[in-house]
Amino acid sequence: MSAAAACPYTVVRDPDTVRDILHRPDDFSPANALLAVTPLSGQALRVLQKARFALPPVLASNPTASHAGIRKVVAGFFTPAKVAAMEHRIHQLAREAAEAAKVRLAASGQVDLVQAVAANPPAVIMMEMLGLPVRDLAQLKAWSLDSLELFWGWPDPARQLVLAHSAAAFYAWLRELVLDAVTAGSDDEPGAPNLFRALADHGLTIPEICSLGYFLLIAGQETTTQLISTTLFRLLEGSRGMTWEEASSGARARDIVRHILATESSVPTWRRVAVRDTELAGQAVSAGDEILMELTGNHGFPWPADSGLSSVSGGTGRAGPTPFGLAFGSGIHRCLGAKLAELETAIIIQETAAALPGIRLDESAPEWLRLLSFQAPRMVVAHGA
Repeated sequence: MSAAAACPYTVVRDPDTVRDILHRPDDFSPANALLAVTPLSGQALRVLQKARFALPPVLASNPTASHAGIRKVVAGFFTPAKVAAMEHRIHQLAREAAEAAKVRLAASGQVDLVQAVAANPPAVIMMEMLGLPVRDLAQLKAWSLDSLELFWGWPDPARQLVLAHSAAAFYAWLRELVLDAVTAGSDDEPGAPNLFRALADHGLTIPEICSLGYFLLIAGQETTTQLISTTLFRLLEGSRGMTWEEASSGARARDIVRHILATESSVPTWRRVAVRDTELAGQAVSAGDEILMELTGNHGFPWPADSGLSSVSGGTGRAGPTPFGLAFGSGIHRCLGAKLAELETAIIIQETAAALPGIRLDESAPEWLRLLSFQAPRMVVAHGA
């Protein structure tokens, strides 16, 4: 079952087999989940080292016994009650963004909905839920996209160096944020609860908190922006059996979001590595084999013709999109922000459709972000009726 020599991954597409992998952490480790797809060059590594950039395994890539306690701390900031309590705030931010998009549309005749309504609300909500200051949003969004490309893309050496400088700047900003948050409330007067201080109280070091924060500040908002972007595009494209006007209903907005989660979520694939010789779907797996799991239907993924990627069916051998339940993973590493992301996306879709009736897609074939584990249209430009 090993992948061809030209490719480091064995691709597993069957949902039952994917779920089996995710529920066998002793056999299939997340240790490779956050490793750079394209090995970092010496120049890029030196740029990162100068910034004291370090990503010890803490949460998503942590295969050790410490994972459960750390996850419990983070989960405390995303409880069902806390997510539900944010619903009014999400509606407020979504409505404000949609109204601003309406003004922009009236002024220029078109509007990019990715920047107008999808980009900032998830970042604001995430920072507020984590008890962190809401600042530098435009820079955070740019850093997030650069880091996704650096770790999940195929940049050439020159591009990789540019991305490394961006990641170093992001890490320096994050380290300052962590230090400020950890010291907040350290005197007699406690500060407002914030995740980084909670992690310090749990016993994590500053590098460990920075490592967790580096990908959490990306995953906690950029993947939601991407999910919103794809949903907006498919609605306006008219290819999913629902009209733009129908999506102004809260129930219908939730329906289309769940459909997109099942068919082409923003995180269509994820990685694991075999810890020991074992079996999967009746086939032998060798220790060290790297596995790429398809979490949702991967619309138009650009596998290179000569990539050497192998595919394992296994399980029932079903064709078609995987169930919505795998969009956020499964098992002990399932995404803690799943309910929040679904809620944010549905509300933003609903408020945007209600505020901008009759708009039409301006570009039927926009450029897409296509990385190993992330996908979304970069722009969704719409014009008035």
